[in-house]
Amino acid sequence: MINAAPKRRGWLGSPLQRNEALEGYLWISPWVIGFLVFSLGPIIASAYLSFTQYKIASSPIWIGLANYQEAFFVDKQFWSSLLRTGYYSIALVTLGISLSLTAAILLNQEIKGRAFYRALYYLPSLTPVVALALLWRWLLQPQVGLVNFLLSRVGIDGPGWLADSDWAIPALVMVGLWASIGGGRMIIFLAGLQGVPKELYESAEIDGADAIQRFLCITLPMISPVIFFNLILGVIGSFSVFSVAFIATEGGPNYATWFYMLHLYYNAFSYFQMGYASALAWIFFVIIFILSFIQIKLSNRWVYYEFS
Repeated sequence: MINAAPKRRGWLGSPLQRNEALEGYLWISPWVIGFLVFSLGPIIASAYLSFTQYKIASSPIWIGLANYQEAFFVDKQFWSSLLRTGYYSIALVTLGISLSLTAAILLNQEIKGRAFYRALYYLPSLTPVVALALLWRWLLQPQVGLVNFLLSRVGIDGPGWLADSDWAIPALVMVGLWASIGGGRMIIFLAGLQGVPKELYESAEIDGADAIQRFLCITLPMISPVIFFNLILGVIGSFSVFSVAFIATEGGPNYATWFYMLHLYYNAFSYFQMGYASALAWIFFVIIFILSFIQIKLSNRWVYYEFS
């Protein structure tokens, strides 16, 4: 018996498949429309506006690469704001990852009241950024702030903190650490630590490895993907610093905390240089892309992925 050739269906499939596909498109259409209108549309518009001289009250005027030339060769605050942001990012990411990992290791131990301590460490990360900035602006006030008052009780003359150009960025780093050490980064580290097989620790202990050797040779390699993940998010988040500096210092004193995103914000919404601000936004995108690309390339040398 010769079997008949199977009937070929159209590229859209059977009627049932077409109905299922149509239903799926209808369900995702709100997100697609929102993405096109509120994300992709503004991205394309900002790319065009970055090549124009545009103030809100007038029509865009095409000026080519003039905005980018002004950023790199004319704007005195461009490079300085970028350097300040880099300084803040290096300090916050380095200390933040180290301290979050330390807190995760401590809270991963079998101790009484572990759930309570985990919740206690996590609570500061729930503080809204506006309340956080206002609270610490009062705590770090040089004359009547609680921090300097407590320091004076032990014979230490506290610095000017946010009112001092030399101490402003370290003060903001301290605020950022207080709010982030026990937050999502620590939770991710906890999850990574709990995923390390206990058999590895038992075998190493039988072989005579001490706690430091077990940490360096087992814990760090096994959680290196988690460290890498937190590193990528930390760099992106720290380079995007805006709210806490805007509320606590407004870029002062004497431009000491005038970060890159503050520079972009003021150009857009105080000076109404929307074209130039769009150029700054695209430069920022390229910087973040390059930093992320470098980290991904370098990760091949130290990140260990276990494949079953």
